[in-house]
Amino acid sequence: MGTSTTNMSTVFPTVEKCSSTGRENHTVVADMDGTLLRGRSSFPYFALVAFEVGGVFRLLFLLLASPIAGFLYYFVSESAGIQVLIFVTFAGMKVSDIESVGRAVLPKFYSSDIHPESWRVFSSCGKRCVLTANPRIIVEAFLKEFLGADMVLGTEIESFKGRATGFVRPPGVLVGKNKADALKKAFGETKPDVGLGDRLTDAPYMALCKEGYMVPAKTGVKAVTGDKLPKPVIFHDGRLVCKPTPLMALLIVLWIPIGFLLACLRIAAGSLLPMPLVYYAFWALGVRVTVKGTPPPPVNKSSAVSGVLFICSHRTLLDPIFLSTALGRPIAAVTYSVSRLSEIISPIKTVRLSRDRATDASMIKKLLQEGDLAICPEGTTCREPFLLRFSALFAELTDQLVPVAMVNRMSMFHGTTARGWKGMDPFYFFMNPSPAYEVTFLNKLPPELTCASGKSSHEVANYIQRVIAATLSYECTSFTRKDKYRALAGNDGTVAPEKSLLQPNKVMGC
Repeated sequence: MGTSTTNMSTVFPTVEKCSSTGRENHTVVADMDGTLLRGRSSFPYFALVAFEVGGVFRLLFLLLASPIAGFLYYFVSESAGIQVLIFVTFAGMKVSDIESVGRAVLPKFYSSDIHPESWRVFSSCGKRCVLTANPRIIVEAFLKEFLGADMVLGTEIESFKGRATGFVRPPGVLVGKNKADALKKAFGETKPDVGLGDRLTDAPYMALCKEGYMVPAKTGVKAVTGDKLPKPVIFHDGRLVCKPTPLMALLIVLWIPIGFLLACLRIAAGSLLPMPLVYYAFWALGVRVTVKGTPPPPVNKSSAVSGVLFICSHRTLLDPIFLSTALGRPIAAVTYSVSRLSEIISPIKTVRLSRDRATDASMIKKLLQEGDLAICPEGTTCREPFLLRFSALFAELTDQLVPVAMVNRMSMFHGTTARGWKGMDPFYFFMNPSPAYEVTFLNKLPPELTCASGKSSHEVANYIQRVIAATLSYECTSFTRKDKYRALAGNDGTVAPEKSLLQPNKVMGC
């Protein structure tokens, strides 16, 4: 929540007057909402936890309770209002799920709202501490990993048998005197050098610092850009694209039933109609597909020529389907993992890779003899303007290589997940009011740049990665699928084999 309080400038100077030079040995203590962050309300972050862990009904419950929380916050006490938000959001949730959202979802939203003046002072100090009324469990991962905080003091939540009760541990929500007491407990007799706050209830702990500065509430303050932060957010999870302010949260709740029906209609059109008609059906249903470049003609199956291998950047599991839509013909695709539901509704053939190099190489060669094939050598999706490391196996199997730069646009929901059920990925993508895909066909790789001319498979893979990155104005990285899943889900992304009547290399889909 946020509040407008008595002007603190009569007690503390504004943060603009704080020098940031020569503070390498200084300690700074800063509040979060309204101080380190431009936004003074914590509601959007509670809403994110509510939706990502509890779903749309928990988000609706939070929306209904927010007027009560606001009344208590403004007219009774800040602590009471925040306690209502904590109870409604967390009660009954697994603590591990809350921690997961704090690690994988919230950093993207927090990092896009950093206050420039507060960050100038905070980043200049050698030791950094954040003192916040927010539950420590949802803010600590971001503050330590992305802002370099050494210590995070926040409200502690109660739990029972691994689930949050919705209540907080003594001394309660860190507001006013509780913040000052927490600071004294952490630092003892030592006085921090700089204290940053934004409201009257921050004054008690700011008075314990050698210098105190207030962050005034101003409109039009531009957030710190990602390149100014110690670490960029490359991987992030969660279904929501926009920060769920109360109005946006209400729109999401109202749109989901409509969006789900629209998604079912769009998926049915893509699955049941002949591929040459899908492009026009998508346009009629509000899905925008933009095609750039000149795609190669289909291979004559009667000839002995190998099919073309389309090397695609990976944005969602729908990449091969939109590639097929752009070409007007179905293109088979190989994938590392896809849900059974996605296989069933897929309008193209999808082939599971076994992760055994020899088996996968043999399977891809066989598929190329049958016709064109699509592959996403990153092995997993990335939402940000980065390309992950390309697996080099594809370069050893054929010299008929066509790079394809894929990019999409979603306004409400992300069509990918690392923590959730991947079977819902297509539905969430098509639940966006007007999702869009841009498919750019690049020039076919000349023979002198392939393995046939003595290039190593890694050289070919890295070259294609650079070409696609340059087309999209993306940045190449050496991160892999394992790096992503370790960051977001706490595992390496390996899916245990499922018992099935089908063979591992069986072609799936229709």
